Amino acid sequence: MTTTSYMPVNDSGKADLLEHLSKALLPYSTLLNIAAEDMTSLTADAVCFRYALHSAGDMQAYSQNWTAFKNQLREGSGNSASWPVPPVLVTPIPPAVKPGVITRLSSLAAQIKTHKNYTIAIGKDLWLIGAEVIIDPVSWKPIISVQFQAGHPIVQWTKGQASAIEIWVDRNDTKGFGLMTINTEPNTQDMFVLPETGTSEMWRYKAIYLLHDVQVGQWSDVISVSVGG
Repeated sequence: MTTTSYMPVNDSGKADLLEHLSKALLPYSTLLNIAAEDMTSLTADAVCFRYALHSAGDMQAYSQNWTAFKNQLREGSGNSASWPVPPVLVTPIPPAVKPGVITRLSSLAAQIKTHKNYTIAIGKDLWLIGAEVIIDPVSWKPIISVQFQAGHPIVQWTKGQASAIEIWVDRNDTKGFGLMTINTEPNTQDMFVLPETGTSEMWRYKAIYLLHDVQVGQWSDVISVSVGG
């Protein structure tokens, strides 16, 4: 099974994870040998980070209000304007914690997931297992483009979740499309002999992904390029 990372990408998601873990981990603390000071630190981190995130949002809104006020003052109309009202910090203000909230969270998560009593069920309950990634190779379709280096075409492509890619070429020689190469890493330079100097040919490329050495998905759109000698 392939899963995404359990760690959210944005600050709001990280704050949610901190808060959830600070509560959900407590029933497992003895089973997983989580020290009391680690639980205390986790709770303090969750409270402090959420407070910082909320306050930062208030300050950003205040900054935007000042920008709007400044613009109105400079070019607006009307008989009066009011100064933006400063935000008031919500009380009680939690004690500040030392930097590295997410670093500590990641270290604690690694400690939990390597404990002998850890299970997948526990990981899911603690939000330490990311969402399952569903691989649907039937819908895969390469998107290819061509650049040139020293006159030779370079077929540009991205790998995604595929194992490799087959690139086929038609050199307008009545033979039609034939396999040019199989590559496991982008990108692919065509080192075939170039046309004679002063002449040009139209070459066409198409590609299809491979998964475990088997063609999957759909062929790319055919792309045509003029290659000169």
